[in-house]
Amino acid sequence: MSGITKEEIIKALLNRKVKRVLNDGLTPSAVLVPLFHIEEQHYLLFTRRSEGVIFHKGEICFPGGTYKDQDSTLLQTALREAREEIGLEARDAEILGELDDCVTQNTNYVISPFAAFIPYPYNFELDGREVQQIITIPLSFLVDKTFSDQNDYPASKDNLKDSISYEYAGYTIFGATARILRTFINILCAQKQQLLENSACT
Repeated sequence: MSGITKEEIIKALLNRKVKRVLNDGLTPSAVLVPLFHIEEQHYLLFTRRSEGVIFHKGEICFPGGTYKDQDSTLLQTALREAREEIGLEARDAEILGELDDCVTQNTNYVISPFAAFIPYPYNFELDGREVQQIITIPLSFLVDKTFSDQNDYPASKDNLKDSISYEYAGYTIFGATARILRTFINILCAQKQQLLENSACT
């Protein structure tokens, strides 16, 4: 996956219809899915939540949070939360596109994820109250894990969607974050496969 370019990622996200979840009983929220490129490889950036938050203590997630009246859009929610949690300025996030909405299983949130390229290294400033740590994971590792899981389990088993998880360096990514991550990886891999097929035909 290190061979896919930023332009190809943008194209992959634009060439599809985002799946929306419209439900007045769910609380709207948004997250930023930050990517950066270093040493010929793409990485994804995650945060580890502190033990002082009400929900999801110590869990690995993307920067983000609940929509507020001051936000004009859900994208602004994601950018505002990223600024508050890790000190990422909105001007430094190049938005690539939007992923499918994702509903949390226990807290009744609907999450709108936005993929973005960010500069790295970066002078991150963790708020300490909500976010305890920044974690970066090679995209290639997550891709390999996704395909390994899909080979182990038939895709028709819908009940497996809640058991998606990723293990890396002692950390576990699960729940809504893992489902958002898998959707993103599947989109990128489909784009890469199409590019390979088109190349073979020329």
